[in-house]
Amino acid sequence: MDRLSSIFELREMLGQLERDAGLDTLGPVERDVLLAAHSLSAGPGAVVSSEQMRAHPLVASVAQATFYRAVRNLLGTGFLERAEGSRAKSYSVRGDLIGEDLMTR
Repeated sequence: MDRLSSIFELREMLGQLERDAGLDTLGPVERDVLLAAHSLSAGPGAVVSSEQMRAHPLVASVAQATFYRAVRNLLGTGFLERAEGSRAKSYSVRGDLIGEDLMTR
């Protein structure tokens, strides 16, 4: 199998995983912000700051305005929620919308 065929198959599998998790409705930046937040989370309900997310390699090159627009959209769709009892710009990933089994992998 040549390299391009392998890349195509990987992209197809990734696309299916994103559809299964309900991420196919998100734009690329929103998806990257959500994945950055998840990768920084210690577990379901863990708090992640916007500064931590901004420093993540997936979104470090995204313009600040675009990043915060993506965060607003993720809050609006419910994938992220504001952390309770925490200061501003702190969030947690809603595992119940994505699927707990995907959150613990």
